[in-house]
Amino acid sequence: MFIVGLTGGIGSGKSTIASFFRELGVPVYDSDAEAKALMVSSEELREGIIQAFGKESYEGQSLNKNWLSQQVFGNDEALEKLNSLVHPAVRKHFLQWAEAQDYPFVIQETALIFENQAQDKYDFTLLVYAPEETRIQRVMSRSGWSREKIAARISAQLSDEQKKELADQLLENIDLEVSRARVKQLHKYYLQQATATR
Repeated sequence: MFIVGLTGGIGSGKSTIASFFRELGVPVYDSDAEAKALMVSSEELREGIIQAFGKESYEGQSLNKNWLSQQVFGNDEALEKLNSLVHPAVRKHFLQWAEAQDYPFVIQETALIFENQAQDKYDFTLLVYAPEETRIQRVMSRSGWSREKIAARISAQLSDEQKKELADQLLENIDLEVSRARVKQLHKYYLQQATATR
């Protein structure tokens, strides 16, 4: 299976770019949404989280998101522990999902490809980026977060300049029509590459 990793920092608009690929018929796996679902539906993952963080991690059948995020916020060790449980579960689920798709290639939309040094797991990596001020404005308008909180989140991730060095393809996402045209270009390119390797 030919796999493209779609990534980008907070506010870059990678979900919008993912939706443009979906419109063209490409199967797209949203790692963030699937991780949240698996933390509830996977018995094995649920048990691991309860063992690591305690029964307070869940309220009945639901994940106690606020409580759990308080445990890991600003605590690298706790976050590392949570990621070491969630990432393998998502990876396993993604590979099963990918095998079931009937298309020349699939896209995994995921935030931290380069931070996790996971670029080797993909045939291509596509980085979506935008100027920092654009990103801050986007996140402020959708989340109500303060500028400081968003800036802190941006600075906790690798910079776009660092990621550009590592990515196979780049997509500057400022004007949506320009981005849509770039997606069509990339779609054609990935189709050619995927069929050539079959």
